[in-house]
Amino acid sequence: MVVSISDLNKDNAAALQVGRFTVYKESVSPYNGYTDDPRLGSTYHQHSSTVNVLNQPFTTEPQSNELVMVPLENRSSPTQESPSPHPVLYLNARQHHRRPSIYSTLDQVPHYAFYANTAAPGKLKKSRPSLNVLRYAIDESERVPPGGSEGSFPQETPDKPSDEEANVGNKPKSQPVRFGWVKGVMIRCMLNIWGVILYLRLPWITAQAGIGLTWVIILLSSLVTAITGLSISAISTNGKVKAGGTYFLISRSLGPELGGSIGLIFAFANAVAVAMHTVGFSETVRDLIIEYSGGPIVDPINDIRIIGVITVVVLLGVCVAGMEWESKAQILFFIVILISFVNYFVGTVIPATEEKQSKGFFNYKADLFLSNMVPGWRGEDGSFFGMFSIFFPSATGILAGANISGDLKDPAVAIPRGTLMAIFWTTVSYLAISATIGSCMVRDASASLNDTLLSNETAGCEGQACSYGWNFTECYRAGDCSQGLLNNYQTLSMVSGFGPLVTAGIFSATLSSALACLVSAPKVFQCLCRDNLYPLIGVFGKGYGKNNEPMWGYVLTFFIAVAFILIAELNVIAPIISNFFLCSYALINFSCFHASITNSPGWRPSFRYYSRWTALFGAIISLVIMFLLNWWAALIALGIVVFLLGYVTYKKPDINWGSSMQAGTYNLALSYSVSLTGVEDHVKNFRPQCLILTGPPNFRPALVDFVGTFTKNIGLMICGNIIMGEGKNVQQEERTSAEVKWLNKRKIRSFYTSLSGDNLRDGAKNLMQATGLGKLKPNTLFMGFKGNWQEDLPRNMDDYIGTIHDAFDMNYGVCLLRLAEGLDISTKVEAHVNPAFENHEATETEKKEDSTETIEDMCSSHLVDEQASSIFQGKQGKKAIDVYWIYDDGGLTLLIPYLLTRKKRWRQCRVRVFIIGHQDTVEEERKEMLSLLSQFRLDFHDVIVIIDSEQAPLSENVKRFEDSIASYRLNDGLRDEATVQELRKDCPWMISDREMEQLKQKSERKIRLNEIIQEYSTEAALILVSLPVANKDSCPSGLYMAWLDALSHNLKCPTLLIRGNQQSVLTFYCQ
Repeated sequence: MVVSISDLNKDNAAALQVGRFTVYKESVSPYNGYTDDPRLGSTYHQHSSTVNVLNQPFTTEPQSNELVMVPLENRSSPTQESPSPHPVLYLNARQHHRRPSIYSTLDQVPHYAFYANTAAPGKLKKSRPSLNVLRYAIDESERVPPGGSEGSFPQETPDKPSDEEANVGNKPKSQPVRFGWVKGVMIRCMLNIWGVILYLRLPWITAQAGIGLTWVIILLSSLVTAITGLSISAISTNGKVKAGGTYFLISRSLGPELGGSIGLIFAFANAVAVAMHTVGFSETVRDLIIEYSGGPIVDPINDIRIIGVITVVVLLGVCVAGMEWESKAQILFFIVILISFVNYFVGTVIPATEEKQSKGFFNYKADLFLSNMVPGWRGEDGSFFGMFSIFFPSATGILAGANISGDLKDPAVAIPRGTLMAIFWTTVSYLAISATIGSCMVRDASASLNDTLLSNETAGCEGQACSYGWNFTECYRAGDCSQGLLNNYQTLSMVSGFGPLVTAGIFSATLSSALACLVSAPKVFQCLCRDNLYPLIGVFGKGYGKNNEPMWGYVLTFFIAVAFILIAELNVIAPIISNFFLCSYALINFSCFHASITNSPGWRPSFRYYSRWTALFGAIISLVIMFLLNWWAALIALGIVVFLLGYVTYKKPDINWGSSMQAGTYNLALSYSVSLTGVEDHVKNFRPQCLILTGPPNFRPALVDFVGTFTKNIGLMICGNIIMGEGKNVQQEERTSAEVKWLNKRKIRSFYTSLSGDNLRDGAKNLMQATGLGKLKPNTLFMGFKGNWQEDLPRNMDDYIGTIHDAFDMNYGVCLLRLAEGLDISTKVEAHVNPAFENHEATETEKKEDSTETIEDMCSSHLVDEQASSIFQGKQGKKAIDVYWIYDDGGLTLLIPYLLTRKKRWRQCRVRVFIIGHQDTVEEERKEMLSLLSQFRLDFHDVIVIIDSEQAPLSENVKRFEDSIASYRLNDGLRDEATVQELRKDCPWMISDREMEQLKQKSERKIRLNEIIQEYSTEAALILVSLPVANKDSCPSGLYMAWLDALSHNLKCPTLLIRGNQQSVLTFYCQ
């Protein structure tokens, strides 16, 4: 539609309404939307082209007499100044030059903005046109499309600010710090790997395990970390990575259950790692104090505690100062470490002085290399796995870069490249240092210059040093050697060319690793807290400053670190965290394997150099190593994971991350459903699979609760909602979501489906035909009893009875539940939702756009949290379940009460079976029924034979029955069949006099049976009565409805009219 000036000048109007747009003659803010719509006119196109030029001011000054169109919801008075909206700007986006579509002027070409979750801060989010817009907005602009308001257009909706999603825009005053792959990942990982173990324990481990096994330990650790690095690379390149590091990657891959538990464990392990590296630093400082001052400050243990606490306080201050300062400190540490390495390797080739020789250093010796190739186990930790447990934490720094994923420029590129490079270079450095130190030093030395050999006599001398002119036999035998690889943790400093440089390297390695862990733990924990998976930890999710620093997380990590620093023993702390890190690595590898094995189309990592089987191997070997290191610590770690997993599984947080667990569940369901189609039905495997016509489930909670009781973990349950009237064409996604949430909160295991239909019968028939998948399809139809059949329109009653006939036609069983107070509580629900008060603040536009929202929509959305109680939610006590098995329907009438008695609420109820019999054969019929029940293996022992069912009913009950159908009588006076058919041509539910006379006896039997039920079952918890099957050609729906009413009339307890499909559902055979 094109609007001209003449349209406004006809009535001297200042504005003209066009759909949801208002056309003004005066200057207002133009609409920044889909500018190629021909209905907006050429003038509007001209303005649109001027406002979308990149980096140009947004002009709103039209020429005189020009038309400007604005959305209705953004309309303002022509005399008021409107703030100029700014266009959404994206880097390299051709927003200012819209590419044409060959299909439609409203169709949009592919664009990044349509797939981003959020827009730039303060901007509006672009969205592609909906199907309704494409189908209705061009040719049917004056028509209101289904599910939308008049003239609906795709809108740019404001979204929450997100720094990660904004590519270009107005530069904020304070930009967060972002790192590349070298500075943000590789250097950070290398510093975290080059920690306290490298300088203070690797020479000792080499002496214990020998060079050969030390290499095995290093390579095995590197194998685990390399496989984990490949897995983390694959996961991190499968979508946009945000803050949260390891927790974010695992939780978004495996789901909140495993992700939450491993997030807590990994954050705790990093907090303990702060203590480990700080204790290593404190050991070095203590040794320097003892060396230069002649003694400790207090004693060796307390000195470590004092120095450690002071160190953590300083590191905490660096972290609080911000990521930029922390990054600068890491670069400085990295340079110092590299200098210390060079200094060490230079020291190994400098000829050893006599003092260094007395401490066991003899430069490179081939025989010394061979001697140190084999193990020399000593002490309690003298075993392969003892050494592995101490060394492995040094390899755990591979996730240091991933843990700050929110501070990386491009995590998908930085994490794989930086992590794998760090693993490679650190592995090379570990192997080189282990081989060189083992080739230069002996295991034991006394540091005494008097232990030299005279005239090269080696008699009585023990050890490799004898061949180099030194005799350390005395201290070796006494076990009090103070130097050598096995006795001095500071051997690297002694060997180096300039000792203080190695000491500086120790300081840098330990402090950088402690600093990295001190940063990682709070950031991982912060992301976990923000997801609200666990209670009472929300305060730690709050961020401060431009980098959203987790200040409270730093404080918590500080206290955990101080607690473990008080242990003051590095060899005790290291094994504690080994199992936690291994557990994390096992889950990371399993995440990669599981995401690959589910074949989800959403698993598309750009990093290709991984394999699902190597990931599985990495997960298995991590678990095996956990138990080999320390089986009880492994059980504790796994126990914590299982406990936290169980908690999140029980709580079922309302989040959806598209995890591989969801994909795996879909695969399993699909696989089993397909395989089930090849399984033939057998009576032993019969399960009641129920389709329940509930409408919105929260309208009939009693019906939902009753069926949910006996189908839970047993059979299929589907709640069906037939949408009729004006709302049948409205999109149902939001309504369906609300109903499913209501069912889940009520702990009902049921599917929900809605289907539109012209009437009840039409919709129910479509539901019965279409609902289900393969063998997972309903076989029993549940409905509420139509208690208002006399007041409602006769056609509605006819549809109700027709639905029963259709169910029988489709081989369904049919169950009708009746409560004295009724099932439908929709009137009570509507009382909670009064549109006149709920939307009193809505604008004219909002009211117009929401005009298609029905009472069902409002009730569903408001009552997800409100759960109406029903009679079936409480315990039924020791009441009776009375089964009036009047006709054999295949056994469904007996199976339902049996399934009920297996449930806790109904377990104490006893089942009484009523059958019709003759006075002369009462005992025989009773015994025959007991025998049948026994062969069915049903624990029903009360059988009552009804012998007076042939008696005439009371006259007042007959009178009530006749009055109930008076309005459905033709009163034709026994005319011929052709005349009767003509009279009820448009009213097939009407009852002729001939039909009344022919079916009089059947009607009286229904009335009499109701009298018997009222006599025997006034205190029952539930009554089940065989549903009569009427001949639909000879019994009008009005009469059939009256029979159902007569059977269940005036019964105070819940009544179920039930009929199977005449096929056996019970058997006493074993095959």
